[in-house]
Amino acid sequence: MDYTLSVPYQEFDLVAACVRNERWAQQKLYEENYSKLMGASLRYSNNEEDALDILHEGFIKIFKNIDKYQQGTSLQAWMNRIVVNTAIDFYRKNIRRRTDDIEQAYQLSSDDADAISQCSEKEILAAIQELSPAYRAVFNLYVVEGYAHKEIAEILQINESTSRSNLVKARLKLKELLSR
Repeated sequence: MDYTLSVPYQEFDLVAACVRNERWAQQKLYEENYSKLMGASLRYSNNEEDALDILHEGFIKIFKNIDKYQQGTSLQAWMNRIVVNTAIDFYRKNIRRRTDDIEQAYQLSSDDADAISQCSEKEILAAIQELSPAYRAVFNLYVVEGYAHKEIAEILQINESTSRSNLVKARLKLKELLSR
């Protein structure tokens, strides 16, 4: 008869095992964080296949750089940052950025009721995935990740006014998509 015992482990032990390239530890880290990091990947992608590409590339970077993780800080936040940066790199590689005039964006703004509060999480995610890559990246970085427009401009290598413009247009597009 074969018996398996569940042995409790500490985050420190798991990270140390990953540094030693132990497959069981890498699998455990992957399985425990898959859904959270997949959520971040989905927010930055057009579809599930692109999200999986981003997620898997992110995990490759996590495993290559796990020795750089500093114990005592949030492992989840560290991995999330890597996946978000991987998504941004994916965006840069695959998309030609469009720049629009901020003055046009201000004319498009509206003060109507919030359409998002009436929608499910799946509807919102589907609508975000329908945004153009430029709008989606700015929307996620600003609304979800909490970056300032100046930081977004540096990350995406665009003007700060373009970041603001893209956010306004992303919100309008989302409102349009979600009000259907």
